[in-house]
Amino acid sequence: MADETIGIVGAGIVGLAIGREITLRRPGTRVVVLEKEDAVAQHQTGHNSGVVHAGIYYPPGSLKAQLCTRGRSLLKEYCQDHKIAYDECGKLVVAVRVDEMARLDALEKRARENEVPGLRRVDHTAIREIEPHAAGLAALHSPETAITDFPRIARSFADDIVAAGGEVRLNWPVDGITTHAGKTEITSGDRRVVVDQLIVCAGIHSDQVAKLAGDRPEPIIVPFRGEYMRVKPEKADLVRGMIYPVPDPRYPFLGVHFTRRVTGVVEVGPNAVLATAREGYRRSDLSLRDLAGIAAWPGSWKMARQHWRTGIKEVRGSLSKSSYMAEAMRYVPEIHASDVYRSGAGVRAQALDRDGSLVDDFRIHRLGPITAVRNAPSPAATSSLAIAEHVVAAHFG
Repeated sequence: MADETIGIVGAGIVGLAIGREITLRRPGTRVVVLEKEDAVAQHQTGHNSGVVHAGIYYPPGSLKAQLCTRGRSLLKEYCQDHKIAYDECGKLVVAVRVDEMARLDALEKRARENEVPGLRRVDHTAIREIEPHAAGLAALHSPETAITDFPRIARSFADDIVAAGGEVRLNWPVDGITTHAGKTEITSGDRRVVVDQLIVCAGIHSDQVAKLAGDRPEPIIVPFRGEYMRVKPEKADLVRGMIYPVPDPRYPFLGVHFTRRVTGVVEVGPNAVLATAREGYRRSDLSLRDLAGIAAWPGSWKMARQHWRTGIKEVRGSLSKSSYMAEAMRYVPEIHASDVYRSGAGVRAQALDRDGSLVDDFRIHRLGPITAVRNAPSPAATSSLAIAEHVVAAHFG
């Protein structure tokens, strides 16, 4: 309907991609994006590693596997059309110990089922040909894994929405959602907007905003801070593209890795430390309200009992640069703790179920005229345009 108004809560890359998709698929529809910050892409979109994933890690048939593959292709085309940096510098996923080889085999099988383009298995000699300063027994090489500028892409999506007659309202924190007589009212203090359909893409606050809309509490969002080190310029040329460990299948995190940015700098990270605030980008950030909410959730204690040893290890790496780099040096031995300095940090919005399970796949709930994106961690930025297609098709047919 041309006179329809669609509201979107959250101006990260996923919310903006959905808004853009609506303007393309339903010309004349009024799109209103509501964002609590004073600019778009201020949280997960603006604090990630800039990697465009090729689909190596995700269970075949999962939403992540499907939407990452589609999303990468759409994103590459978008960047080319809009002259946004997109560099297929490639990725190595490296096994450095014999006991990691079985996991590398399983990962290769998964990647091939996901039809990762150009994927090949390489030995120690070939690793050195691709990354001359890397160490390892064997690796998977994904030549089309790329790097880009996700905040720049998000701003471009916002421009597309406005150019199509939509709005991006900043400094608009949502505090109420009410549905009545086929309309949904969203409030922020004494401000209000009435829409025909609403899509919630609130990232680190997705469970709280979904609760305002009447959704069930599960899953809740638990914040994990991911801290980065930056390699000093004199050692940055030791890494050509990306060098990753073989991930631990018990966790949805990919482990500390080396990543070249489109700006030319090389970063190491991120780790995964339980944050003491939803927007806990610094160790000193503390929210008693956020901590109380986590503590009240039964799944939090089950998670802690299962993974406390890993949690202690992550905290140790957070506090000590030497401990942090001890793991990373197994992959590039020539980059020491003295060759890096602390850089920025991001916060991953990790969904947690009541049974203590860390939710791995994308999770999207439908509540009548409201759709809530409840879990959209990595590779959500890579998949953003495909997530937009999926949500709009499911929501509007």
